[in-house]
Amino acid sequence: MSKKRVYYLVDVFGERKYTGNQLAVFRNGSSYSDAEMQQIAREINFSETTFIMSETDVDGGFPVRIFTPASEMPFAGHPTLGTAFIIQSEIIKKKIPTLALNLKIGKIPVDIEYENGSPDRLTMKQIEPSFGKKFAAEELFEVLGLNISDIDTRFPIEVVSTGMPDIFVPLKTLEAIRRVRINLDKYYSLIENLDAKAIFVFAPETYDKNNQFNVRMFADYFGVPEDPATGSANGAFAGYLVKNQYLGSDNIDIRVEQGNEVGRPSLLYLKASKANGKIEIKVGGRAIKIAEGEWL
Repeated sequence: MSKKRVYYLVDVFGERKYTGNQLAVFRNGSSYSDAEMQQIAREINFSETTFIMSETDVDGGFPVRIFTPASEMPFAGHPTLGTAFIIQSEIIKKKIPTLALNLKIGKIPVDIEYENGSPDRLTMKQIEPSFGKKFAAEELFEVLGLNISDIDTRFPIEVVSTGMPDIFVPLKTLEAIRRVRINLDKYYSLIENLDAKAIFVFAPETYDKNNQFNVRMFADYFGVPEDPATGSANGAFAGYLVKNQYLGSDNIDIRVEQGNEVGRPSLLYLKASKANGKIEIKVGGRAIKIAEGEWL
């Protein structure tokens, strides 16, 4: 086990450095108190920071804890993939096809594809999505700073969760996506009595013609005004698309762009299929180590 308080900066869902969603991954997490982990996450101020609690497999997975600047999280997508990347490349140091992380929400397996012997694309299987409250367009358009006509009312505004609930809002155009400006007073009024605290907007128009959707996610409640890439929410998004037959199919295999509007373009690969009333979801992307250091 690492004796030092070593940490790594990792970029997830980016096709090159400093384009995806960055996080810090700490080894030797058991040497930190809960208060220290929370304080470190606040000082680093990424959307999430993770702590590897054991560098050996425990009950079929590596125990990991995830913190935002505001609180501990039961699950989040890019921290799961980024931490799995560090466990494989810096701790195991062997070419393995899969490993699992034991998170507060449960065990999340991560598959790893390799390019020239190095981890390339990582894919996680998420838990089955659950579907919650629906909203009228009248309840959301002012929260988003949009016109009600910008919302695509052919499909529901709906809460979906694969561990973290989010409110999914279908918009008609990329132009509408770009105009979103969260009205914080109306946002906090909306989420006051909801488990879902983040708002995820999407449209089937993209900057890159190779992609199928452009998305944005806003989570001021968690100290993240806009997240440049989010695996957990995109997994729930895949569940939303299948459940509501948005693409007219029970099987999807798509590319989703996020973060363009904040200058950090990300790319996520989503697969989902429905069989026997259950939806299986996989979220994939690349991870790149940016730097490493020792926390003093």
